[in-house]
Amino acid sequence: MRPSALFLLPVLVVAHDLHYNLHARQAPPSASLPSTSAASAAPTGSGSPTLSPPPTVPVTLQSTNPTAVPLSQITANETSQPTIALQSTFAAGSIPTGIPGAPPLPNAAALVPANYPPLDKTPPTDSPQVQQWIQQVASTGISIPNISVTTGAAACSANPAAAADTSRCWWTCGGCTRPSDITTCPDKLTWGLTYDDGPGFYTPNLLQYLDSQNLKTTFFVIGSRALGAPFTLQTEYMSGHQIGVHTWSHPPLTTMTNEQIIAELGWTKQVIKDITGLTPNTFRPPYGDIDDRVRAIALAMGLTPIIWTRLSPVATFDTGDFNINGGTISSSQVIVNFENIIANATTINTGFIVLEHDLFEQTVQLATGYILPEALAHNPAFSLKPVINCLNKPLSDAYVETNNNSTNPPPGGVSKSFPLFFRQRTNRLTCIYRLCGCDTLIGCFWLQPSHWIGGGEVRWNVDGWPPFGHDVYRVGHWHGRFNRWYCYRAVLRDLSLVICIPPY
Repeated sequence: MRPSALFLLPVLVVAHDLHYNLHARQAPPSASLPSTSAASAAPTGSGSPTLSPPPTVPVTLQSTNPTAVPLSQITANETSQPTIALQSTFAAGSIPTGIPGAPPLPNAAALVPANYPPLDKTPPTDSPQVQQWIQQVASTGISIPNISVTTGAAACSANPAAAADTSRCWWTCGGCTRPSDITTCPDKLTWGLTYDDGPGFYTPNLLQYLDSQNLKTTFFVIGSRALGAPFTLQTEYMSGHQIGVHTWSHPPLTTMTNEQIIAELGWTKQVIKDITGLTPNTFRPPYGDIDDRVRAIALAMGLTPIIWTRLSPVATFDTGDFNINGGTISSSQVIVNFENIIANATTINTGFIVLEHDLFEQTVQLATGYILPEALAHNPAFSLKPVINCLNKPLSDAYVETNNNSTNPPPGGVSKSFPLFFRQRTNRLTCIYRLCGCDTLIGCFWLQPSHWIGGGEVRWNVDGWPPFGHDVYRVGHWHGRFNRWYCYRAVLRDLSLVICIPPY
């Protein structure tokens, strides 16, 4: 019989505030990141200071991995083991098989770390690149609410006025969401599988297990970690996992200025594109710390927020696995939290998204030894998928350059003030691109009559139609793709053009 009450996660209520105040949240130094292809030994006893062990609790499981490390040994003070080698690495120029239209894989060995901000620090906002992103955000015309920054580590207790201000829709304090936030999967028993904070030293172990079970996930990547482990990120991407943005240095974003948020998101988008060739269009705010100001900035940068399922203040789908490394929770309590999540998941009429991490050895041990085997043994069966697939969208829709903008409109739509490029693709069919630090395909139009641009390019700004003569009209359906798009008829020299863009 299906339980009718929510299973509470009392430890997470306490751990939540600890989670926000653990500055060890930042990743370890890049020197401890995995090598590109060979197994590497982690420093013995690396990581946390000696702590009094948190209490253990009884655990009952249907299934475990026969090679799982005993729960009693998964602690903050465990002796670290060597990681395994990446099972697959991919040569520069390789093409991913699951993303039609994806470009060749960049040469990760050619990355120059000096071209990026310092690791694990909020990037400077006065660099030419960040200044360009700031201008692009301003050019979208999206209004950024004048909401004050929060203080400290964005804990509710340290920001009582902000916590009481429901108008800012601060997820951290109250769980407020907007329609643009992705927090569930639409189909019951569908699990949006996610891992945060990597690529980590033990991510290859997780990748090996996922591959053995034919599972795909969503990795929310920290830019600093990606720069230190580019081949691991390439393996994630080329293996068919979804890649999302998780900021450059993992700060609570509501504590950041507008410019700092832009720098955190912009550099992470940039390094992921430099490593994979594609730009993610989703992000997860660290700690789930998001309000309407952060949302608006992300929207202007083409990023949709993905958080995790939250049924009540004491029933969030956060396993608490991250806190094992800090010594504030036992591995057995994480399993109990997970069992309660699963019990709650069967009571709701949608799918769900769970927060886990691939940064630490302990979190990977729990995932591969206990959580995933238990999930796969569940009856009725769960369908474990990357978030993009749990939304019933193809993996290609997870990236700016390959997204189908007709069926999956980009966040914020099409800005009126971005300059556009018009490029000939086939005879008479020309495509519109938006310039936003990367070429974003907006849509295609036909030249009227049968003129074509050839190898040239025509550039203009949609706000400044003159010196082109034009009139504006709507079409209900045109060429099977332009339902409700705005179409403009313009004359450029001897070319009569029809340009269509989505409604704003």
